[in-house]
Amino acid sequence: MIVVPEALAESLRDNFPGEWLAGLPGLAERTLDHWRLTLDGKPMHGMASLVLPVTTADGVRAALKLQPVDWEHESEPVGLRIWDGDGIVRLLDHDQDTGAMLLERLDENRPLSTMPDDFAATEILAGLLARLTKVPGPRNIRHLEDIATGMVADTPQAILELSDPDEQRLLKDWAAAVSELLDEPGDRLLHWDLHYDNVLAADREPWLAIDPKPLVGDPGFDLMPALDNRWDEIVATGDVTKAVLRRFDLMTEVLGLDRQRAAGWTVARALQNSLWDIQDGAHALQPMQVAIAKAVTSPRR
Repeated sequence: MIVVPEALAESLRDNFPGEWLAGLPGLAERTLDHWRLTLDGKPMHGMASLVLPVTTADGVRAALKLQPVDWEHESEPVGLRIWDGDGIVRLLDHDQDTGAMLLERLDENRPLSTMPDDFAATEILAGLLARLTKVPGPRNIRHLEDIATGMVADTPQAILELSDPDEQRLLKDWAAAVSELLDEPGDRLLHWDLHYDNVLAADREPWLAIDPKPLVGDPGFDLMPALDNRWDEIVATGDVTKAVLRRFDLMTEVLGLDRQRAAGWTVARALQNSLWDIQDGAHALQPMQVAIAKAVTSPRR
C-alpha cells in the first residue's frame, strides 16, 4: 500500500477535495500496475503532487507523478510534449483520464538551490528559461492576455482590502502599468514557475527544469520566480535594489528581452502575487513584492 507523506496530505486537505486524497493510494497502485512499474525508492512530493521513483518493465529509471487535474496543472503534459525534453524533464507517458505522468528520472537530491554561487545559479536558470521560451505557445492552453485582463479587473475590489493608503495607490499603479501591456501579451510558451528548486541535476544534461505550469505569453512574465528566490540572500547583501537588478539584468540579457517591457511584466507578476495574497485574507502587500517592483522600475544606476 502506498503511504502518502503527511506534509503532502496536509497540503492536499487544505487545497483540494478530500476524496482525491482518499483515492490517491489506490490511484498509485492502479497506475503502477497499468504501466508495469516497480517502486524504486521512497515517495517524494511537492505541494500538490506525489512523485514515486520507479523502474519500467524495460529497466528504465523513471518517476511517476500523480496530482489533481485542475486549472494549475492541466497544461503541464501539453507543455512537456511540446518542449520534448529541450531544457526540461522529458515526458515518457501520460494518462489523460487520471492526469498521471511518467517522467524521466532526475536527481531530486541536487536542486539548483544547492549551488552556493547565486550568480552562477541565475545564469543556469536564465539559460534554461531562454530555451523554453523560444518555443511558440499552442492555442489550446491559457493565455497571459486573459490572466492579465482578469488581474486588472480584480484590482479595484482588492484595493479596498488594503489598510494602507500608500499601498492602495501602489496596487492601482501596478494595475495601470499592466493595462498598458495588454495590447502585446506575447506568444511564447512560458514555464510560469521556474525557480531554483524547480531545476534538478540530470544525467542527460547537467540541469533540467521540472514542474511547469505552462501558459502562452511574454517571457518577461517568467522572471519573477528567479527574482524572489533565496530572498534572504538578497536582503543580506545590504542593497536589495542592486541585488535584484543584478539578477534581472542578467536574465533580460540572456533571454534577449526589452528591459522596459520585462520590468512591466515583472510588475504584473507582483500584482498577481499580491492579488492572491489578498484573496487569502491579507490586508497588506508583501515587502518583497514591493521591493522587486520598485527595483526593476527604478532608474538605471
